[in-house]
Amino acid sequence: MHPSSLIAVSSAGLVVTLLLAGCRSPQAQSAGAPPPVPVTVGVVTEEAVPIEIHAVGTVEASATVQVKSQVAGELVKVRFVEGGNVSKGDLLFEIDSRPYQEALRQAEAALAKDQAQLRQAEANLARDSAQSRNADAEAARYAQLVKEGVVSATQYDQLRTNADALREAINADQAAIESARASIESDRAAVDRAKLDLSFCEIRSPISGRAGNLLLHAGNLVTANAEDPLVIINQVSPIFASFGVPERQLAAIRENSGARKLPVQVSPQDNPSKLVHGNLAVIDNTVDPNTGTIRLKATFENGDRLLWPGQFVDVALTLATRANALLAPAEAVQAGQQGQFVYVVKPDNTVEFRNVSVGPVVAGKVIIEKGVQPGETIVTDGQLRLYPGAQITAVPAVGAEPQAPKS
Repeated sequence: MHPSSLIAVSSAGLVVTLLLAGCRSPQAQSAGAPPPVPVTVGVVTEEAVPIEIHAVGTVEASATVQVKSQVAGELVKVRFVEGGNVSKGDLLFEIDSRPYQEALRQAEAALAKDQAQLRQAEANLARDSAQSRNADAEAARYAQLVKEGVVSATQYDQLRTNADALREAINADQAAIESARASIESDRAAVDRAKLDLSFCEIRSPISGRAGNLLLHAGNLVTANAEDPLVIINQVSPIFASFGVPERQLAAIRENSGARKLPVQVSPQDNPSKLVHGNLAVIDNTVDPNTGTIRLKATFENGDRLLWPGQFVDVALTLATRANALLAPAEAVQAGQQGQFVYVVKPDNTVEFRNVSVGPVVAGKVIIEKGVQPGETIVTDGQLRLYPGAQITAVPAVGAEPQAPKS
């Protein structure tokens, strides 16, 4: 063969070889497996969890007293600090007592006068009674002498008239005594009233609590039982939190509260990290037909004064504790056409689609009623790129910070 023919055949073979190599290259590249899907994961745990009802409530004083004066007069002294704590029996206000001291002296003087009149009437009764007995004896003796003709009938009549007059005097003395006794009772009532009015000149705290703003300052005239109070005192220890729950939860609340006091935990909305513990105290007797809720009250000792009347608080009422509940991160549960589901991570780092039944959410975790087992790993983020059998790789959650090693 001619050398030029060999060169042409070799060139043609090289071109064919290159073309075949170019056709096989994309097929070889497309045969590789897809890369693992990066996801975050969590673990299903088995724990004892409280069954709670959550609501928003308002703090109420356990007792509120509007302090008013029961007597009129000048307010001479204020004995407490606005906004300070007061104890039951503490002196709050002093009203000018001089008019009431004078009224008491007058009432006591009237009592003494009537007591003296009573003694005088009793003495008159004793005197007239003695004279009446003597007159009766004289009249009886003269009656016999008249029959004997020793004395005249005129003398007897005079003695008889005198005896009758003394009996009437006795009746008058007895009436004077009764009148004096009635006056004494009235005087004693007046004295007691004057003493009471005098005691009202010192206004004391009827409860222990927190005093509000002073509404009338010293030097002003006070009206008895005025419409406006002098100060308002709120009892803040113990204290109430009032909140409403849906009517459908009433049966469970009544059932659980029958055997024990239900614990209630509240936290101020402006300071949610502070928790205050108490107990359910009151279940209202009527469901509000407009809202379909029933009002509840919980009581708290509030020794540190963390709760304040009028404050909004987040309330958690614990009905019971559920043992051996399966808990999973709430974000792991997804909604699909066949209901709620999770992706369970298998030992080979592939995922399995699993339908689940869920219960209430507790502290960011959801109770799984059916579908998973304790200790299983489930996907918590990145589910949109998954499918049954997909390969995954676990990555830290976005924004998660590594924990410092324990010392």
